[in-house]
Amino acid sequence: MTPRILYIVSRFTDYQQDLIYSGLTKIMGKKNVIDYPWNPKFHLPYKRYPKNLGYSSFSLPKPRPFFRAEDFDIVVLASAKKDALVTFAELLPAIKNKPIFFLDGGDLPKVGGDFYRLDAGRLFEEVIKKRPFDFIFKREYVSSLHESNPKIIAFPFSFPYHVCLDTKQEADKKYDVSFWGQQAPEIRTRALKLLEGKYDCSKNGTSLNQDFKTYKRKGKFYLKEIADCKIVLNFRGGGWDTMRYWETPAMGSFMISQKPQIHIPHNFEEGRHVIWCCDTLGDLTEKIDYYLQRPSEREMMAARSKAHLNKYHLNTNRAKSMLRIAQSIL
Repeated sequence: MTPRILYIVSRFTDYQQDLIYSGLTKIMGKKNVIDYPWNPKFHLPYKRYPKNLGYSSFSLPKPRPFFRAEDFDIVVLASAKKDALVTFAELLPAIKNKPIFFLDGGDLPKVGGDFYRLDAGRLFEEVIKKRPFDFIFKREYVSSLHESNPKIIAFPFSFPYHVCLDTKQEADKKYDVSFWGQQAPEIRTRALKLLEGKYDCSKNGTSLNQDFKTYKRKGKFYLKEIADCKIVLNFRGGGWDTMRYWETPAMGSFMISQKPQIHIPHNFEEGRHVIWCCDTLGDLTEKIDYYLQRPSEREMMAARSKAHLNKYHLNTNRAKSMLRIAQSIL
């Protein structure tokens, strides 16, 4: 029997929450995954990528005169945002006897760490004292912190199954080297300064002082532009796990990346799917120079990484792994 999931959400942007919602609904259907409160971005096509990651198909809100815990088999606190925690705390007396999962897509390695950053740490402590989670699906899974607790599952970002684009062949790619992103944290600033005046970076917009409001590449156009890059660079953001880490192979482009210092099951392999650069960036330009001159190697690794992502790292893969755990405890 297909379980019914109460999916307690934040109204704010949360990539992990949105990716897993669309993955679950693809597998189970919307009638079995109920977002609470109703999140319009999941049902109405009015946002562009990446703020539409939770959207799967058009639907209107259904009237819910009252909340009945018996209507659900599993409860998921789907975000480490304060508003989702407040909703969860209000519902806790009614749902405390259900299996409860926490989808922690926050930037910080501590479980629920983003709640403390968002001034909700005390409420989080009160909640887990009343009812500890049965399982925690952790994006920033640091082995030294979490491997001793079998209830904490490494659960990185993924790529949405429903974003299907035709990617260009190597000969058509118009950019040499790109890194389009905000410059925090410090490694990104260092990288952008190092790339200043090199390759075609200045011409293609790989420069300092970028932010979401001034990005020229937005929505699916951004993904098409990623597909047009010979080399895409990736460096950590607020957390080690970035969407670019998954977007680049999905779009069929070759990636040089800082190696994520978190556990990623079925991660990309050095020299087969991706090339790592050191954290000091001392070898970055050397590796860029090497691979700019070797299109066949780039193309082969990009094709392998795309196939690897399609096999292991779509959001439907993540949703299936969550469902396997849910089925095991029901």
